[in-house]
Amino acid sequence: MKKILSLVLSISVCSVFSQNIKIPADTTVTTFHSITIKNQAISYKAIAGTQPVWNEKGEPIATLFYTYYERDKTDKKNRPLIFSFNGGPGSASVWMHIAYTGPKVLNIDSEGYPVQPYGVEDNPNSILDVADIVFIDPVNTGYSRMITDKEGKLPSRETFFGINADVKYLAEWMNTFLTRVNRWESPKYIIGESYGGTRVMGLANELQSRQWMFLNGVIMVSPADYKLYSTNQPVYSSLNLPYFTAAAWYHKALPADLQNKDLLDILPEVEDYALNKLMPALAKGGFISENEKQDVAEKMSYYSGLSKKSILQNNLNVSTSFFWKDLLRDKTGQTIGRLDSRYLGIDKTEGGDSPDFNPELTSWMHSFTPAINYYIREFLNFKTDIKYNMFGDVHPWDNRNDNTRENLRQAMAQNPYLKVMIQSGYYDGATTYFGAKYTMHQIDPSGKMKDRFTFKGYRSGHMMYLRQEDLKTANDDLRKFIKSTSYKGKAAKY
Repeated sequence: MKKILSLVLSISVCSVFSQNIKIPADTTVTTFHSITIKNQAISYKAIAGTQPVWNEKGEPIATLFYTYYERDKTDKKNRPLIFSFNGGPGSASVWMHIAYTGPKVLNIDSEGYPVQPYGVEDNPNSILDVADIVFIDPVNTGYSRMITDKEGKLPSRETFFGINADVKYLAEWMNTFLTRVNRWESPKYIIGESYGGTRVMGLANELQSRQWMFLNGVIMVSPADYKLYSTNQPVYSSLNLPYFTAAAWYHKALPADLQNKDLLDILPEVEDYALNKLMPALAKGGFISENEKQDVAEKMSYYSGLSKKSILQNNLNVSTSFFWKDLLRDKTGQTIGRLDSRYLGIDKTEGGDSPDFNPELTSWMHSFTPAINYYIREFLNFKTDIKYNMFGDVHPWDNRNDNTRENLRQAMAQNPYLKVMIQSGYYDGATTYFGAKYTMHQIDPSGKMKDRFTFKGYRSGHMMYLRQEDLKTANDDLRKFIKSTSYKGKAAKY
């Protein structure tokens, strides 16, 4: 395997032994590989590197670690390029990198559970056959770090850790990256998972208005919309009901007449009830009539698998954390997962309003952490003693002045090429699939651009691609979306 290394400058942090642990702030390590995707042999190069973030004076204030995959012998002018982010905020771009779209995937079972020995294997479903991909770790995630100035001071955390700050510095960084790899002519896409959904909504307009970088597509995977997420308002709470139904159906906790139906035959009626009955009922708060309150509690129990009594005790406003704790309380006594409710947990006691831990996340850490550390060092040949932060210190995070939903609408209105796809798992209890649909419905209140949105649902959770069947389907959906947004020779006009 041929390797190329270039080094421009480096930064350092101090260890407990007072040694300097160095990571280059501007470097690339290139390796060459091959893989078979869709029965087609594909050669590609992987560039693992760091690229600085500069301030207005042109001084480096941070460096971002990235991994860039480029297929060999392709026409870059017509070859799509995808910028990929995970979320958190504070998460490295590791999850989709080695479990979804990249050329390697985790060594896990068909449903996504960890198996030993830990590691990675070829991903025959990767979209590298149709697009090049760069996975980017924001500041303090992965190997990305802030840089001290000449006086040894770190930049202000407000420069990076907030919705608008995050969008601003990442857009600048992407401009530089695009220039360095000579991809300005390529069709461009951005994909973000979880908080990354908020990130890419904001980036769509920031890239077009400030960087003059126009996009063909925005893809949101299990998106977190902070206009909605965890607000505990009637809108948010009512949108959780279809997720309750899906998770209860998976665990066979619904009444027999519902349980005997297919999940997708049930969800439309629950969605309708959530919008047209439950949302108005919750909006009435304590002034709801007793008859309506009893009727709603009974219907919620029917659709959720929870008891009518517990729903009334929560004043109809059942939190997701209570649902994770209570659904199986009187059955197996186990809890269910937050990000993927197929996973089961065991708490110290069966009492309480929320689980002790998230069983799906601890399960994923089994396989992701050793795999990414091994993969970067041994396959990509990028070696450093800096710790790879699966989750980094980015808090406090500034959620104020969140206009990302409107940012995406503006970007779409100003760019006739731009289309949006949302992918969600039905068993995701953190950023629910119906919450994602609601966000999609609210982006363009005029409805004039609704034909440019696509929603895809999967029978898994937040990281729907961990399930083998959905890994294939979701990547194929990405392929179709990319092909549907290739406008060779077609003018961008209304």
